[in-house]
Amino acid sequence: MADVLIIGYGPAGISAALYALRSKLDVLLVGKDVGALEKAHLIENYYGLEKPMTGVELAETGKKQALALGAKIMDDELTDLFFDGKEFVATGLKGEYRGRACIMATGSARKKQPLPGMAEMEGHGVSYCAVCDAFFYRGKNVAVLGSGEYALHECNELLPVVGSVTLLTNGAELTANFPETVKIEKRPLKALVGTSALEGVQFEDGSEARIDGLFVALGSASAMDLARKAGAAFENGSAVLDSDFMTTVPGLFAAGDCTGGTLQVAVAVGEGAIAGLAAIKYLRGVRETAG
Repeated sequence: MADVLIIGYGPAGISAALYALRSKLDVLLVGKDVGALEKAHLIENYYGLEKPMTGVELAETGKKQALALGAKIMDDELTDLFFDGKEFVATGLKGEYRGRACIMATGSARKKQPLPGMAEMEGHGVSYCAVCDAFFYRGKNVAVLGSGEYALHECNELLPVVGSVTLLTNGAELTANFPETVKIEKRPLKALVGTSALEGVQFEDGSEARIDGLFVALGSASAMDLARKAGAAFENGSAVLDSDFMTTVPGLFAAGDCTGGTLQVAVAVGEGAIAGLAAIKYLRGVRETAG
């Protein structure tokens, strides 16, 4: 188990790691990629760069810096995160990772545009966390929107609880192997159906399917998806954060693009530094209390 588990190894995650490592803490970074930085052709508006660098070059430089200070870095796609009262446990496709404090720094989700009616139905039939809300759909018919490993994880969470699960791929091809008990519907979607609460979905061909709940699992689990699973409170769709970027779950922090605001490397690095310093302070407080 690491002292600090950092989800994401982009600018925010690496920045947080550097501060924690220099305080002699054991740091584990787990990530799938460097997010939007991977698509940055040339970066020339960042302090200290003698010449422009690609996003990939800057990301690799940061990772080498963290490794030189003793960080451990794992490549994995995470699907779940929970806090057992003592430590954070993140589940990925390749294994399980633990930390006494956790910093979410996966960048912004940048998911596809939601369907018409989705924003209005959030909390009224539309959910982003199966482990959080499956209980409310006991014996009912629900659907999962997605087509990959994250959608598979949500289906597996729902199957033992609900009446039936339908996977809505919205025209996308499957990238995971789903159990036979999950009905696969590949037709493109047009909109959600319902007034005060979700009643179903409408396909582009005009036909409709009645469902009681829709669980959104597009692409990979974002930092905010994982925060919900760990029990963090949300307001107006955003995680509640204090001035140290800590969520309402003690020891769980967020930094970088996933917090919203200005999506710039300089901002992500700054937030990562604040979260890293706050995690150090949190762990010292835990030790003092235990001692």
